[in-house]
Amino acid sequence: MGSREGVVVRGGSEGWKVRNKPIECEIGDILHREEERCFETISNNKVESETRTFEAGCDRMWDNLTCWPSSSLGKTVAVPCPKVFYVLTHKEGVVYRNCTSDGWSEQFPAYVTACGYDMNDTQNSIKYSNYMNMKIMYTVGHSTSFISLTIAVAILGLFRKLHCTRNYIHMHLFVSYMFRAISIFIKDRILFSSEAVDHCSAYSVECKFAFIFFQYCTMANFSWLLVEALYLHTLLVVSVFSEQKYFWWFIILGWGGPALFIAPWAIARRIYENIGCWDINSNEYIWWIIKGPIISSIFISFVLFLHIIRILIKKLKTPDVMRNEFNQYKRLAKSTFLLIPLFGVYYIVFAIFPEKEGSLAIELRICLELFLGSFQGFVVAVLYCFLNGEVQTEIKRKWRRWKQNKYFAVDLQNQHSSIINSGMTGGTQVSLLTSSSFKEQELVFQESDVL
Repeated sequence: MGSREGVVVRGGSEGWKVRNKPIECEIGDILHREEERCFETISNNKVESETRTFEAGCDRMWDNLTCWPSSSLGKTVAVPCPKVFYVLTHKEGVVYRNCTSDGWSEQFPAYVTACGYDMNDTQNSIKYSNYMNMKIMYTVGHSTSFISLTIAVAILGLFRKLHCTRNYIHMHLFVSYMFRAISIFIKDRILFSSEAVDHCSAYSVECKFAFIFFQYCTMANFSWLLVEALYLHTLLVVSVFSEQKYFWWFIILGWGGPALFIAPWAIARRIYENIGCWDINSNEYIWWIIKGPIISSIFISFVLFLHIIRILIKKLKTPDVMRNEFNQYKRLAKSTFLLIPLFGVYYIVFAIFPEKEGSLAIELRICLELFLGSFQGFVVAVLYCFLNGEVQTEIKRKWRRWKQNKYFAVDLQNQHSSIINSGMTGGTQVSLLTSSSFKEQELVFQESDVL
């Protein structure tokens, strides 16, 4: 989730302050402080009025937005626009009330004219509807990815001939996508459990741990994307390659690396930005504890892929390359070209987009990023498993073997019944049929093994 800019609040004698709370969390605090200050002044004025002669006029008043000072009859009082409106619009203005014999008049002009804020504006409800539509979109995407990745993990795990270091790394990448989807489902379950929940103060410790788990799964996913790039690069560069030794280092990097950044991020959030469920990142410096390593890992992966392509092209141009090696290098180059846009390179492009709240650019960025990120696991499963030649060959072989076993099981059962019936009339015929039948079955099984 992206970060938000700090909120600038005008505070009278307090001067100008930069607050790191999100806007929606700051409004309540501002109103509460202004109300307390107003009623404190009202109580002080009541004590003072007891010692002086009563004068007709209008008493100091809090109208739930602004504190109006006391005034004598017939005067017009001007006060600045409410502070909460300045937080939302960053526009200065003045509103007025008349002190009449019937008390304070209605405030004029309208807030939309004086302060640039329309209290009846439906823009927030439209934004909420758009965000809920995006939530449905990425929920469908992550669900599709989770189901396809579950099938892919089952295929690579059940077929023994597919067990190798390369596929083990693919399986860890699949699981990281699955954990990421699960963490998003848990996070959304908590954040959208009720519309009445105040996300600025009402969330429990369990909610914060759920969000820590979400951030860890996100970083682990990018870490395993980096491992994929490192593995391909190591295969081409390192001449003596001990896959088992490197595999354990890859596991440590993929699952242990994110913990090195999540732990300090959680501590910093607890100390400096302990707001709600930690779902809003308003402090840019704390957010970069996570954002920085992710962008760095994507950039490293991108550089590695470019280097891999350069090596493969160089090998393909070698005149003495064998035909099998040529086809292998060509296949690797083609798959690498397909994986470059897949491996989160779009995240670097989005990182330089403007982060101004409410801008069209950030709305498009959020929508596109959520769409690509949610269906990314599905694309990975398709490229690494469902369209993989080895996987397709193994599935076809198992399918043929299953059909042959089913066919011969039925055939043997029918022959067994005919043998029993024939045995009542002639034993020599039974012996010949049985011997011939088994020889044919052995030849068919041998041919299927060759295929």
